[in-house]
Amino acid sequence: MRDLGAGFGHLLKGQRWVARHGRSYGFGLLPGLITLVLYAAALVALALWGADFTAWATPFADDWASPWGGLFRGFLTAVLFALALLLAVLTFTAVTLLVGQPFYENLSERVDRDVSPDGTAPESHLPLWRELWISARDSLRVLVRAAVWGVLLFALGFVPVVGQTVVPVLGFFVTGFFLTEELASVALQRRGVELRERLALLRSRRTLVWGFGTPLAVAFVVPFVAVFLMPGAVAGATLLARDLLGEEIREGDDEENPQVTPETA
Repeated sequence: MRDLGAGFGHLLKGQRWVARHGRSYGFGLLPGLITLVLYAAALVALALWGADFTAWATPFADDWASPWGGLFRGFLTAVLFALALLLAVLTFTAVTLLVGQPFYENLSERVDRDVSPDGTAPESHLPLWRELWISARDSLRVLVRAAVWGVLLFALGFVPVVGQTVVPVLGFFVTGFFLTEELASVALQRRGVELRERLALLRSRRTLVWGFGTPLAVAFVVPFVAVFLMPGAVAGATLLARDLLGEEIREGDDEENPQVTPETA
């Protein structure tokens, strides 16, 4: 329970940090807005032509007696849209981080400098193209893991009672875990922590991860909320990464510990 509270505390502190740094928050919104437009266009297209696609993919149902053919295709269309929506929730963070790699890298470094006792931040010293490649490769690996969990939970959703009660709760915990991995990867990748080691770190402190990621997963279900929470989520995940690695986090905010930054100079 203590780690659950600590994880949620990191999430809140990250949101407070970006609230005090308006310029970082503004730049941090841009990748999320771009990704949101792309995802919204894809989902609208699926809503408009999903039924046509289902009809094309199920020619064997053309001769079914009414209303079974229509009900069957309607069910498949609903399943297709539900899977697309789940995939959108699972991949939104990864795609946004990839689109906004330079923005979030800078934001995470600023958080590190702000909370580090010596005012320094770890640097990767890798070229941007290399960081983008590592981020895309690792995100794909995480997506495969998340997709396996997503399919399993979707199948369990058809189990009476359990599928309508336990499974949705488990889904938020699973989504929260993978969201946290993606967000924390910004700070951990900069420290040279590979994917396998990142996952091991997160599993060793599951309650901390769930305290951070599960409320975020619930919030991300609400349209547009993910865009506005992303900058603060990256900031909070940087604090969580420091916690996982045992790095000291200087307590207090900017008003108690004033520092000269490009925004305040």
